[in-house]
Amino acid sequence: MTSEWNAFVNEQFTLTRNQNGKGLLSGLTFGVKDVFALKGYTSGAGNPDWLRTHEPASDTAPAILDLLHAGAILKGTTHTDELMYSLNGQNSHYGTPVNPRTADRIPGGSSSGSAVAVAAGLRDFAIGTDTGGSVRIPSSYCGIYGMRPTHDAVSMKGVIPLAAGFDTVGWMANTAELLHDVGQVLLAADPLQTAPDSDDFAKVYLPREAWDITEEDTRTLLLEAAHELLSRLTGYPSVGEWISIAPEGLGAWMTAFRSVQGIQIWEQHREWIEQVQPVFAPDIADRFAWASMLKREEQSEAFTKMNTVRDSLRTLLGTDSLMILPTATGPAPSLHIQGEDSERRRSQTMQLSSIAGLAGLPQITIPTGTIDGAPVGLSIIAGAHQDLRLLQWVRESAIIKS
Repeated sequence: MTSEWNAFVNEQFTLTRNQNGKGLLSGLTFGVKDVFALKGYTSGAGNPDWLRTHEPASDTAPAILDLLHAGAILKGTTHTDELMYSLNGQNSHYGTPVNPRTADRIPGGSSSGSAVAVAAGLRDFAIGTDTGGSVRIPSSYCGIYGMRPTHDAVSMKGVIPLAAGFDTVGWMANTAELLHDVGQVLLAADPLQTAPDSDDFAKVYLPREAWDITEEDTRTLLLEAAHELLSRLTGYPSVGEWISIAPEGLGAWMTAFRSVQGIQIWEQHREWIEQVQPVFAPDIADRFAWASMLKREEQSEAFTKMNTVRDSLRTLLGTDSLMILPTATGPAPSLHIQGEDSERRRSQTMQLSSIAGLAGLPQITIPTGTIDGAPVGLSIIAGAHQDLRLLQWVRESAIIKS
């Protein structure tokens, strides 16, 4: 039974486009996060008041059309946190999708339903959005592959925004090969992509600050996995080069990310919230209330930090370097996490996810073993618009492993 996983908002909604049976994704099924425009369907963004106050879409989002043209079949819309403003995957209105790998822990959010649909084997792949980690974190917690692309590499047209300066269309799969194939379709329209058959990456970095804040058992497992990964690929050192990317601490990066994101979120959703007065879960309501107090003119330091990080990391990685780090600080927290404990874990996790977020860089999380039966993921970040090369690199490493 698919209902036992609570992955879907509307499991019956179906779209097809390619009738000739040809295409890279022919016959494959996928679920889509309930934030994409689908012709004739009203996306609810995880909140009943949003669903009530919006009309069915007149067109389907271009990213979804690309997948349909490639032969994939859309089967079902998937649950999300309210207005995508969380990393837990919990929803007080519709319930929490069940993590198929460890049912007593959260699935991660906000693309929770999409991650669960893939991890439970209900769909071949799934589409989500990633602003502050909303594809990467549930993919890590559910033990699957997840991709956040370079910002603006995949069209966000027809997607309900959270914070436009960070929003991306992401995707998830159980294999590196399928993650790669979906990427070939979604990234085909990006003219800045470097050809995947160009020279391989020359350097691999391990950022100390990211590894230092990771739980000890997770850090040990993932470091061993990183060394094994590099040893399998010819031309790479068995150990990457340790570097410092944030002498001021990743906490300062996370603070800048949250501030700029919060300003964009309130500017985007203020009118609707003030007019409708929607009912949010307490933690979501608190975040919107906090965002409403931010003033763009008082956050110049946050915007400066964002631009500095972006320039620094894009220069560091260029077109020939990678950065390896944990996706999250540990496995998924308990389903019962709440209050201060939940916010503390969210802040710790966002210290890691804000790295690619601030710089607008592509990041893949790779399922990499378990801690006490719960999955953890290893992440690879590449330079801007090196998405196809990164997908190919991860695919090759998976082939070598098998």
